[in-house]
Amino acid sequence: MLARIWRFFVAMFDWRTIWRKLTDRPVVDVVFVTNMRDAVDRQRYLGKTHPSEGHFNGPRYWLSNISGRTRALDITTDEMRTIKGRRLARKQFADATSWAEQNGAKVILLAAATKRLFEGEELVELKEKFPSLVFTIGDNGTVLLLIKETLRALQNAGLKPGYSRIAVLGPYGYLGEIMTRTLKGLGYEIVGAGPNPGGLEYVAKEYGVVTCQTLAEVGKVDAVVACTHSEAVSLTAESVELVRRDNKKLLVIDVAEPSNLRFREYQKCKAVVVRQDAGNAYAPKLKYVLGAISYRMFRLTHGVTFGCFAETISLASALKRGENVDSVDWLTVNDENMEIAAKMFKHDGFT
Repeated sequence: MLARIWRFFVAMFDWRTIWRKLTDRPVVDVVFVTNMRDAVDRQRYLGKTHPSEGHFNGPRYWLSNISGRTRALDITTDEMRTIKGRRLARKQFADATSWAEQNGAKVILLAAATKRLFEGEELVELKEKFPSLVFTIGDNGTVLLLIKETLRALQNAGLKPGYSRIAVLGPYGYLGEIMTRTLKGLGYEIVGAGPNPGGLEYVAKEYGVVTCQTLAEVGKVDAVVACTHSEAVSLTAESVELVRRDNKKLLVIDVAEPSNLRFREYQKCKAVVVRQDAGNAYAPKLKYVLGAISYRMFRLTHGVTFGCFAETISLASALKRGENVDSVDWLTVNDENMEIAAKMFKHDGFT
């Protein structure tokens, strides 16, 4: 009931969208297609109901003249782990993308667990079905923010290259590999941990770092950069004690979504942990429809959104300025794309 009331008032107070409809203009510019993170999201946004379309409106954003809309799928991260769940999620994603295209969207974000939902032929088919849309996973913007935030956190904590040992959780993923390469290149001692033996073998060979499959094998470290929420390497109060140096607090930089170090576990060990979310973006002109109620439901704060959302908004902004960003493969993370993202962020005020 509360979820329905929230959606009703969001629609009623979204005067900019109402004006667009009255003036026969596209309702949205970008749509963030995402699954629900967990049971908390399901309770907050749906309660016990299920949308007939399989997807529904989440928080709405405005940045100047750019309209951003979250379109959430009726499925959680855990539910997507099965073959049946992934098949259902792909159908819901395609349906949500059709909705977005019909309402004027030019850029679509594959958010949260949908980033890896389409691969190979499935990805080709998705692009062929929607040839006029720009698809992004938003990770160039996220990585850009994550690198800056991580280096600032390490500096503030006095953790210097050559003297500090850092664990990267999920070192073989998009974010994890780039953080491994960046921190190793700066001279930090790196240990990579995750449940994927093939990925670990690649990272060990490519970057010359120690790797392991469990937190029990990591040893003592000064900081953890968590780039995965995999249960196999999720931090708990017990595992924090395994990796934390004696008489020192452990710095945890958590970019995973859902979080690697969950709130309930953090509450048990907060006396010995300094934890910060990472990979998020802030823009003073970024507005949520229904303000604080909406951004708190999203577990964020004023002017803050996920780095991948920020990249998607900036892509739409660049397209409106006539920039040729639609020719870039935004499903790939590389230095060239990050450089473009940095310029877009600067224009739109994202930091």
